[in-house]
Amino acid sequence: MGVENSIRFPQNFLWGGAIAANQAEGAYLEDGKGLSTADVLPCGADRLERSMDTSAMNALMNRIEGYYPSHEAIDFYHRYKEDVALFAQMGFKCFRTSVAWSRIFPNGDEEMPNENGLKFYDDLFDELLKYDIQPVITISHYEMPLGLVKKYGGWRDRKVVYFFERYAKSLFERYKDKVKYWMTFNEINITAHVPFIGAGIILKEDDSKYQVIYQAIHHQFVGSALAVKACHEIISDAKIGCMLAGGPNYPYTCNPEDVFEAMQKDRISLFFGDVQSRGYYPNYIKRFFRENNVNIEMEDGDEEILKQNTVDYVAFSYYMSHAVSTSPEKAGEVKRNIFGGVKNPYLKASDWGWQIDPKGLRYILNQFYDRYQKPLFIVENGLGAVDIVEEGEVINDDYRIDYLRDHLVQVAEAIEDGVDLIGYTTWGPIDLVSVSTGEMKKRYGFIYVDKDNEGRGTLRRVKKKSFNWYKQVIETNGELLFEN
Repeated sequence: MGVENSIRFPQNFLWGGAIAANQAEGAYLEDGKGLSTADVLPCGADRLERSMDTSAMNALMNRIEGYYPSHEAIDFYHRYKEDVALFAQMGFKCFRTSVAWSRIFPNGDEEMPNENGLKFYDDLFDELLKYDIQPVITISHYEMPLGLVKKYGGWRDRKVVYFFERYAKSLFERYKDKVKYWMTFNEINITAHVPFIGAGIILKEDDSKYQVIYQAIHHQFVGSALAVKACHEIISDAKIGCMLAGGPNYPYTCNPEDVFEAMQKDRISLFFGDVQSRGYYPNYIKRFFRENNVNIEMEDGDEEILKQNTVDYVAFSYYMSHAVSTSPEKAGEVKRNIFGGVKNPYLKASDWGWQIDPKGLRYILNQFYDRYQKPLFIVENGLGAVDIVEEGEVINDDYRIDYLRDHLVQVAEAIEDGVDLIGYTTWGPIDLVSVSTGEMKKRYGFIYVDKDNEGRGTLRRVKKKSFNWYKQVIETNGELLFEN
């Protein structure tokens, strides 16, 4: 029986959109907020590469010069009521955002939280709930107080585990009656690839790279498990999940070497879900540690903390799949993709070189559900593109509609396959600052924001063609996707 003959999306399915505090709020030093790692990230196409440059990042930590789009972003901090009203017009059932850690604990190691920061999120959550929109909240989304990097070296220091636990508990206590869906770290597996963005780590010349990164990841795992424990104790009816950057790895050929290499690439990311969902380090990663001289320092009780405090659901982002070859020079490497890989000749690519693969979303939904047997939540999926404002402020983004429709049809297929799926939030429902390049011209939204890469513009909001399309998708609970 195909999806055309069955219920495609459950009646309680959470349709919505997703943003991040550091990419949308702006107000980067208002109301007591401290500097964060996101506030000092350089801009440009080589942003991720520059974040790996030790001397460059050490300099940026102490001197912010030039223009940073994220410092004002789309001014969501002051305009959230207008934006939430637009989300409500689309019929959102949920809205995913993050709390900026440095709004709550400006330096990260304070004893008491910043009341002004807490009140902003009270007001935001109240505004969402006024429209019956469920807040879905990420505790740490590519942002941590810069003070924790300067003083402790980011997540390389065990003390940060307890600063994170204090921060998480502060959120649970404050918002226990308002927020029922939580996630600990955004795309936690990114730390293995871009350690400054994921964990506030600036590698030193004499560092053993893998040792430092995976020790920091262990600290994040413990911090995440302690947050899960606190959430369950403080908010009995809440659900708290982990969040991964998803994207399957396909072998470029049926050569067994390529097939095995694709499995190994998958494991680099799946490892993060394995520990948080299953509660222990899998044997394959232990071999990796042995072969790369990684010795994870654990404190007494760490293994028990991980085992007893596994997540309730597995959330993930999905933008593309990856093709893997043991002879990449023959296949042609993919540029502007931190996961690497080669070009897949069967797929088209976005303006930014991201390979578009709707069926890969069905693939990874099945892969995750087969592996974890826990509810899943797609919390990011979208198309970054250059949008043209035509006469009369019309924006015909049919390419975005096509992209989302094709992916959502595959989501429906995965539900028919038996996958337990909580919901789907597009990235991002309103234009915001790109994390990969720090620019505004890479637009994702159903709502256009009049601002360019140099900060010019009025910040006015304009509905794109996709706005009404997504509204109808939600109104019909996905049935629109299957109309001819």
